[in-house]
Amino acid sequence: MQLYIGNKNYSSWSMRPWVLLTQAGIAFEEVKIRFDAFTPESQFKTELARHTPAGRVPVLVDEGFAVWDTLAIAEYLAERFPDKQLWPIDRRARARARSVCAEMHAGFGALRSHFPMNVEARLPEIGARVLAEQAGVRADLARIVQMWGELLRENGGPLLFGGFSIADAYFAPVVMRLVSYGVPVPPEIADYMARVQALPGVAAWVRDALAEQDFLDFEEPYRQHR
Repeated sequence: MQLYIGNKNYSSWSMRPWVLLTQAGIAFEEVKIRFDAFTPESQFKTELARHTPAGRVPVLVDEGFAVWDTLAIAEYLAERFPDKQLWPIDRRARARARSVCAEMHAGFGALRSHFPMNVEARLPEIGARVLAEQAGVRADLARIVQMWGELLRENGGPLLFGGFSIADAYFAPVVMRLVSYGVPVPPEIADYMARVQALPGVAAWVRDALAEQDFLDFEEPYRQHR
């Protein structure tokens, strides 16, 4: 299996299946396609066109069969490796896990827009300004805090559904965004975020992101240099 991803410092969508595969101990080959531009003739788009008509990362290729979109990849892996129990075993917990992943997949546009993933950056002053100015971001953050808190209390922790699941991989980029922008959260949420960052799969992604040393101005709305 090959997983095609973008820059680890910036690509939140790529992080989800990479962390899922790594944390679950599923062997795969990483193929990084560095962001250069997103125009149709760019090297990034040209390379991706060989594997997906969608023109976006991530893409999972298993014995020549391509799966794109993070939810589709997660579902494919859950079916391909049932012994890994990537979704919760309990039917209702599994439905809830799918629900919150789908909610993340389709929503939280304000948080995504104003807090783009940037693993290397530490921009608490930007975080404070955005929270003060953007009601949509405050609403998204309140929903994240509510969601995580309820799941942690209902399932007893330490992660959202007890043990590691697709849901934790899916929200790992959100954890990184909140860390990068110094967003204040309640203690139980901060503790969960610390546990996510300590997961070997997440820690490995962060190490690789810090080692990239790329600075892409089109991914940097708040800085002019690294």
